[in-house]
Amino acid sequence: MNDRIRQSFSVPFTYPVCFTRGVFAPGNETLASVFEPTAEPGASARVLAFVDAGLAAAQPDFPLRLERWFAARAPRLDLVAAPVPVPGGEAVKNDYRLIMAALDQMLEYRLCRQSYVLVAGGGAVLDAVGFAAALVHRGLRLVRLPSTTLAQNDAGLGVKNGMNLHGQKNAIGVFAPPAAVVNDLDLLSSLPLAHWLGGVAEAFKVALIKDAAFFHQLCADAARYPAREPAAMEALVRRCAALHLDHIRTSGDPFEMGSARPLDCGHWAAHRLESLSGYRMPHGQAVAFGLALDAEYAAAQGWLAPVDCQRLLAGLETAGFSLWDAVLDDGPLAADHPLFEGLALFREHLGGQLTVTLPWPLGQRIEVHEMDRARLVAGLERLRARARGRAPAAAGAPVTV
Repeated sequence: MNDRIRQSFSVPFTYPVCFTRGVFAPGNETLASVFEPTAEPGASARVLAFVDAGLAAAQPDFPLRLERWFAARAPRLDLVAAPVPVPGGEAVKNDYRLIMAALDQMLEYRLCRQSYVLVAGGGAVLDAVGFAAALVHRGLRLVRLPSTTLAQNDAGLGVKNGMNLHGQKNAIGVFAPPAAVVNDLDLLSSLPLAHWLGGVAEAFKVALIKDAAFFHQLCADAARYPAREPAAMEALVRRCAALHLDHIRTSGDPFEMGSARPLDCGHWAAHRLESLSGYRMPHGQAVAFGLALDAEYAAAQGWLAPVDCQRLLAGLETAGFSLWDAVLDDGPLAADHPLFEGLALFREHLGGQLTVTLPWPLGQRIEVHEMDRARLVAGLERLRARARGRAPAAAGAPVTV
């Protein structure tokens, strides 16, 4: 006897993504507006805050401003402890003990599912603290306060949380939408240049496969980003964020149940390069290289016009990115180059067949299930020649491996 009950239900997710300046300034109620009343009338909304150590170092008064902001809104908002510092960058995602320490504190302060975790910082800290929050009581309410360009226009917007393990980027984690995201554009002013530029690479990525007009604007403004022009960066962050949110909302696969990840264009190589570099390389820099290699490949396949490939490479370089790294010279450029292990890891992350998103043509995309190693090697050779000041062979020329 074969009995089966097919269970089916849907759960809508709604969360605001806010843009503001001076989030702790008198009269700015943007952050306060995202803490919803608790189920118990008159009760305080209990909040535990975590702050990226890099943000605290760049803005030493940030934790104190946060505490004073909450104190001015007591008892409606109850900051249960002083802000908890968290190591920034990939260090926090590489050490499960730091994840467990955050989880322990959430339990120590007796947070419940009506409580909030507020996390301020870059994408890695948002990922790690979000991962811990999603595990406590099967999910606490998470409010993200991204402090880098990459976090404000990409990493801090979606439903992913996780950490690295066994040398694999984001090897474990959960899908858990935040309660809210608040982007304070003033937080970007103190970023080191590498982190200021990190979100630029993600903007080129989403423009390459979704918005040709945005791509051309990025190329036109490329020199304005390393010059740290606030207006140019604000326009980039807002447009890039809108495109990412639109994809998450309309793709039909926000929790990546399928095998395609369009917003990870360029990332199979980027994640592998980060790992090969021992995570010394900022994510944005790795993405810039990954985009360059995928664009070279797409041009060789006849999917991306060579002129658009060259515009991308020039735009990324003008924006302050290097399209080569010394770690890629560890061994000959051949079909068994360690970088190409990234393709297998990329496939394993979702399972099923390999699915890589590439531009075809500019502003649109194609999903492919295999990549020709000879053409990938040729692309690497062209990028190395470009980095060394030699004229590279044209994309699509005959190659051998």
